Amino acid sequence: MGLKKPQPAPEPEPEPQVLVPPVFDFPPLAARTRMLVPAYELMFGKLARRSLFDDYFHSGGVDAHIVLKQLGDSHAHLNATMSTNGGEAHFRWQRDLNDPHTFVDLLVSTLKPTMRLSSSVYYPKYGIGAFGTFPLNMANRACSADYGVMGLRYGSENLSIGASFVPFPSPGEVPYDAWLAGRKGNLSAGVQYKPLGGSKHPMPFTDLKNWNFAIGYGLGSTSPLSPSFTFALELIRSSQLVASFYQHHISGKELKYRGEPDIFGTLNYIDLGLELATRVDKDKPTDDVGNSSFQVAASWQLNTDLLVKGKLGPSKSSAALAYKFPPFFTCSVTVENDHLKGTRSYGLGIGVEDFREPRCQTLDQDCKVLKQHGMDVDGKERVLEFDFGPGNYDNLPTGLKPIDKIL
Repeated sequence: MGLKKPQPAPEPEPEPQVLVPPVFDFPPLAARTRMLVPAYELMFGKLARRSLFDDYFHSGGVDAHIVLKQLGDSHAHLNATMSTNGGEAHFRWQRDLNDPHTFVDLLVSTLKPTMRLSSSVYYPKYGIGAFGTFPLNMANRACSADYGVMGLRYGSENLSIGASFVPFPSPGEVPYDAWLAGRKGNLSAGVQYKPLGGSKHPMPFTDLKNWNFAIGYGLGSTSPLSPSFTFALELIRSSQLVASFYQHHISGKELKYRGEPDIFGTLNYIDLGLELATRVDKDKPTDDVGNSSFQVAASWQLNTDLLVKGKLGPSKSSAALAYKFPPFFTCSVTVENDHLKGTRSYGLGIGVEDFREPRCQTLDQDCKVLKQHGMDVDGKERVLEFDFGPGNYDNLPTGLKPIDKIL
């Protein structure tokens, strides 16, 4: 009687995992210079909505955009934009690639012949920063602001306060700009002083037209791995009320097995936005077309390299398709319809950038452990913990952290 050969143990089935594509553009270019503008301008979902409504929409002609950093040096960057109307270039030095707080930026533009130096210094330990913008080649300086604008700011997780002023003021001039913004839990509020008639306007502090007010409510975090929702109301110069809505949605976690080892689906990033503006002046005619406006937009990142966008308004509607050719090139095509003129235009955008790391990442089915596939400096594969509940984002790659944790 022969002995049965032992059967090999069946190989364990791979745990269900989901491919996590890198965000199409991270961080947004507008976020790189955020220390030069009031925090009021970036809160209440404004940065996300600006990216949704503006990025990859080309009104006509050909636009080229190049972002390069020196090989082996994460401190020096070159950002150049060219179009049929002209171009501009930013040469930027910053303390660290992932720290946009402290930098020096030189802008050269042919759109409106300009050479401008901007700089910011920020100390996260104390939450204190200073910033300034100085035109260098203006022949006719008509006002004090043409000689430059400087500012001081303080920021923490829940509060931002700051003011900007001209370093060489004329008699009677007041601060150029000031803001106070804060948040408590899901609720945020802010106020901004921005003189309508310039810093020499008579009694600028008592004129409500020099003030903006905003309040917002948001759920979720700004991490691409977290669904989020933001609603905001803003009163601009006591004459215009703006209601805005923004939602970031994630889909694709429940896709069936695709055949690749250990991967059962791919995340899709979906963004929706709406802006509605209406005049509230009682002394203005209500039948004026310019009194009210609205626009809606949607964006869908299908995978690592493909993005589809569209926006609709009463006067124009646009659709855009963008595709990345790894590792450096991005091509985008826009179709725009002008409903008032009955015309159609096409735009082409070409981008070159080398900021995104070509790494693949996967999440487990519970969305708690993120595994980054790729060799680090020590030649090992990293396993990054992501605790979705309390929001522990410290170990996540930079492109998946909430943007407010980076900035």
